[in-house]
Amino acid sequence: MSNPSLLILPGDGIGPEVMTEVRKVIDWYGANRGLSFDVSEDLVGGAAFDAHGTPLTDETMARAQEVDAVLLGAVGGPKYDDLDFSVKPERGLLRLRKEMDLYANLRPAQCFDALADFSSLKADVVGGLDIMIVRELTSGVYFGEPRGIIKEGNERVGINTQRYTESEIARVARSAFELARKRDNKVCSMEKANVMESGVLWRDVVTEVHAAEYPDVELSHMYADAGAMQLTRWPKQFDVIVTDNLFGDLLSDLAAMLTGSLGMLPSASLGAPMANGRPKALYEPVHGSAPDITGQGKANPIACILSFAMALRYSFDQGEEAKRLEDAVEAVLADGLRTPDLMGPEGGTPVSTVAMGDAIVAKLSASL
Repeated sequence: MSNPSLLILPGDGIGPEVMTEVRKVIDWYGANRGLSFDVSEDLVGGAAFDAHGTPLTDETMARAQEVDAVLLGAVGGPKYDDLDFSVKPERGLLRLRKEMDLYANLRPAQCFDALADFSSLKADVVGGLDIMIVRELTSGVYFGEPRGIIKEGNERVGINTQRYTESEIARVARSAFELARKRDNKVCSMEKANVMESGVLWRDVVTEVHAAEYPDVELSHMYADAGAMQLTRWPKQFDVIVTDNLFGDLLSDLAAMLTGSLGMLPSASLGAPMANGRPKALYEPVHGSAPDITGQGKANPIACILSFAMALRYSFDQGEEAKRLEDAVEAVLADGLRTPDLMGPEGGTPVSTVAMGDAIVAKLSASL
């Protein structure tokens, strides 16, 4: 059998730096766990624009459609601020999401004990936090028509349309229920059924999918504004949260900050299964390209490394090896190693991007 395939798109800013550390982890798994990948690399974002005049070439897009998973670093930077909207670096990422039809965005919010004091909430509220937000990514108010700015009388009017079909809701609900079965078996669906017809349909369809296909999973419903309040009051009451594109955008960023550092947060965007049963998949850290620290060895590679852990779990069915990698990250943090974004009042041992990657690989070796 051939090795699973992985397309790496380092992108811009700190993307290539953090991806170098991920490559060390990938190589370690090939050398020590019999998990070898056919890895290819290409350009996206500003790097692709510099080379080809477009943020994503048709050839790269075709490769992304063919591989088992895509791992992306970051895109963008001030160098590209004056480009036409159609060729800005971010358009490359958006094209990947759209053409791969990556409708389920998975945003874990996990707080390692060693970093509990970094959260703006009390350590006992966030310590051990491990929740997953599943955001519908390809429909809703960001894509609905009609949209635009029109003139009515003497003033301008901005229009956006919240629109969901039953099938769009059902497929992201199934993603959430499937995830819950591998976790604590609880799903909370969030919408605004009290004031929005799309919310009424959302609640109805999620309930129908649950009754017909996932009666073993505990399902609850909550208005999205109440969900935001509960996330900041006692987030550990949740396991998997499923919600629409707009509320998912807001709630996932709120949950991200519960953990204290964007440099720690991975994500996955999943689509329909391919012929081999694996989902179309794009994995990326939540952080941006951080042009202010590019090339200085200050970037935190953990979010990108944890994005690869998500790939191990959701694309390659290697949950035990994903846990091994997550445990290695936690052990390094427990030892007090800190990139600059993790240096707090309690101190720690400052390390560079490369040293953090090396330390994680060393912990992986120690796990054997």
